[in-house]
Amino acid sequence: MEDNYPKAYKEVIEILKYVPEESVNKIPQTMLDTFKTKMDKEYNFIVDINKTFEEQELLEETKAIFANIFRDYWATPYQKERIEAKEKYDSQKAEEEKREQYNPNDIFKRKQKDNEKDENIQAVNNNLPIEVKKEKFYEKIVNFFKKLFHL
Repeated sequence: MEDNYPKAYKEVIEILKYVPEESVNKIPQTMLDTFKTKMDKEYNFIVDINKTFEEQELLEETKAIFANIFRDYWATPYQKERIEAKEKYDSQKAEEEKREQYNPNDIFKRKQKDNEKDENIQAVNNNLPIEVKKEKFYEKIVNFFKKLFHL
């Protein structure tokens, strides 16, 4: 898996050049310095000023960084509250799905059902007719001598 964060940091720095200075000043300088030091300096990213932010071809990591910046530094108290409520809801929903999928009680039930299925399959297999191959008299003699002389 490719580490896209250095490229994302470069995209963030380039986009912040087009953001009003008062908004950029709300971001801690240490964070901006981290972006500048860890960005991929060879990565060439140009902001298309004719496109909106949503239309820009950005890395998913860049979008995630801006989502965090918006939530932590640019959002109004009401927006922060709504974002945190949505994140909490999404987290609870994911936990419920995990709980349903990996419920310990259901795991034992599933294992029991799987064992019952295996037993049923074995019972069906045990009831199938078995082909018995009879050796002819001369084959028995030949096999006896082969075993005797280790052939």
